[in-house]
Amino acid sequence: MSNEPRIRETVAGDEAALTALYKKSFPDEDLTPLMKRLLAEVPDILSLVAMIGEECAGHILFTPCTVEESGHRVALLGPLAVAPPRQGQGLGKMLIRNGFSRLSGTDLPQVLVLGDPAFYGRFGFLPETSIIPPYDLPAAWAAAWQSVTLAEGAMTRAGILRPPAAWLSQSLWLP
Repeated sequence: MSNEPRIRETVAGDEAALTALYKKSFPDEDLTPLMKRLLAEVPDILSLVAMIGEECAGHILFTPCTVEESGHRVALLGPLAVAPPRQGQGLGKMLIRNGFSRLSGTDLPQVLVLGDPAFYGRFGFLPETSIIPPYDLPAAWAAAWQSVTLAEGAMTRAGILRPPAAWLSQSLWLP
């Protein structure tokens, strides 16, 4: 059995492993319902798992969204879950980079995230001011709203982000 992580798209049989992973990865926040709704309701979502042997050690979702005023499509990154004993081993980085690679050349040339700038800045994410999140973020979180463009010369988007219904719970955007 190899200890080398491999990244693959999720399959129907992954649900129990993903549920267990989310419970371990987010003990103080229940993101399992969001993950399940996104997988059930968004047909063109990019859902990747990091497998080490038979262990589901990480998971990431890239949700297609529209930008209201322009009609352009972008991807919203999240959640990103890595099993606590596997954190700090590069699995999150592998999942993000693999997702970027799969999204390159699609109609999703820009990825947005609400997350730690110190972490996501390593992947080229910069503060986002043109695409407005669906809820007004607290001022202290302004730097956490970020984006990265995957295609050189891609048109800048501007407007309000319109994610699928699963993302429209205020608890996902506000403290």
